Amino acid sequence: MCSSDLEIRHPGNWMQLGRYGVVGAMGYILNNAAFALAVHVLHIDFRLSAVIAFLVSVSHNFAWNRHWTFDAGDDPAGFQAVRFFAVSVAAFSVSFGVLNLLVSVFDFAKIPANAISVICAVPLSFLGQKFWSFKR
Repeated sequence: MCSSDLEIRHPGNWMQLGRYGVVGAMGYILNNAAFALAVHVLHIDFRLSAVIAFLVSVSHNFAWNRHWTFDAGDDPAGFQAVRFFAVSVAAFSVSFGVLNLLVSVFDFAKIPANAISVICAVPLSFLGQKFWSFKR
């Protein structure tokens, strides 16, 4: 890991975080839309709906993060995809735990609980993607 990768004053890190935020916002909208559709229209259990929403958004996020956020399009896609998916599954595990806790224990409404749970996993996801999945 290069010292500039961690340097808060490095403008490239802020730009990368901004691009990650844009991609994440698009994935967040896709995730919540897929979740709402699965829960309220298809009447699928919220836990399975979370898995479906994750699968919808993870492919979108991989493509955009690989080519735009981390500019890693020249590196082997298969290797990056495996790492990206591993980090995404770890982040999803955090999100899924928060979702289940909010709905099952604290009786939150499912849509807001999903929205909150996805946000809780963002820091883990960004750090994993930056320093492992798309590490140069």
